[in-house]
Amino acid sequence: MTEKKQQYVTIKGTKDGLVLHLDDSCSFRELLQELDEKLSTHYYEGDGRSLIEVQVKVGNRYVTEVQQEELRTLIRNKKNLVVDSIESDVVTKEQALAWKEETEIVSVSKIVRSGQILHVKGDLLLIGDVNPGGTVIAGGNIFIIGALRGIAHAGYYGDAEAVVAASVMNPMQLRISDVTTRAPEEKEDGAEGAEYAECAYINENNYIVVDRIQLLTHLRPNLTRLERGIV
Repeated sequence: MTEKKQQYVTIKGTKDGLVLHLDDSCSFRELLQELDEKLSTHYYEGDGRSLIEVQVKVGNRYVTEVQQEELRTLIRNKKNLVVDSIESDVVTKEQALAWKEETEIVSVSKIVRSGQILHVKGDLLLIGDVNPGGTVIAGGNIFIIGALRGIAHAGYYGDAEAVVAASVMNPMQLRISDVTTRAPEEKEDGAEGAEYAECAYINENNYIVVDRIQLLTHLRPNLTRLERGIV
């Protein structure tokens, strides 16, 4: 009795084209061979007058740029097939480092003086003051254990859920995502503002509101990295 050959390639048709599920346990050469055989059938060749988009899912297999090009070449050599995407569940080192930069909390102990700019990709925890004319920018949230008297821009890459918190909130300007506000008019130059820590966030009307920091647990219940599942 002939042993049934294991199937390394599964092809599914969708309204948008074809989805190729490629086994991640066999060798890449075995995969290419079976893929070539299956795509060579007349069913996938069509009449050549319209393109069929192909999504390739390689599972837990890391495919190099050279291997990706081999897959693209094999597929596009078949009549009227074009690769729309190649998706892998494996995260590259570069992707992991970029993700780490965007999600980590960067702790800095210094005074940001006039003319200085401190910019981080993730969350910023500043232990120190931001003097008038100084600027702090973060892709995520900004937490200042000290006085904010300069400019703070949280959610720099478009995160409207970001917040700014400071022990003393008396900024020249606050910006969260693409929403900007200046210091409240009632805070005169040189005034330290409230005697308690405050936070700034974008409300439901798309305005920046400054209020007691204790409200953050209700306004942003998933604020901490630990609660997000990021350790």
